[in-house]
Amino acid sequence: MLKRIEFAFGGMLLVTVVLLVAVASVSRAMGTPIIWSVEMAQLIFAWLCMLAADIAMQEDRHFGLQIVREVVSARTADLIEVFNIVVIIGFLAFLLYYAWGNMVLMHPRLVGAAQINASYIHASMVVGILLMIRTMVSQLIRRMRRREAN
Repeated sequence: MLKRIEFAFGGMLLVTVVLLVAVASVSRAMGTPIIWSVEMAQLIFAWLCMLAADIAMQEDRHFGLQIVREVVSARTADLIEVFNIVVIIGFLAFLLYYAWGNMVLMHPRLVGAAQINASYIHASMVVGILLMIRTMVSQLIRRMRRREAN
């Protein structure tokens, strides 16, 4: 269910950024530019990228270990996948620490004409990394259960 919510929210963000860019382009061509459109498009795009990365990870489309799977036994490939997931979780936890610090650091800064706190853009990293950690932990649990079943 969460995946469907993320996918719907991502679709909404994509439509919003496309419409915003289209309206801003037409407005600029007519001589009355929307001065805050670039900042809002950046904000929406940052959130869209993080949601898309999590959705890709949920579908195992972020990258693959197919070459390794073809060279080694199925049991070894499963162990490598589990190790890979643990490394990714560790890397994401490392990134989360610095993303949180960056978000806090950017809060007092205002972005361009929109005058919104820059932390709203940087919060996309924190939320996206948390979503990816959740995804990777669930994949780790699923793979461990599959190993035990075999």
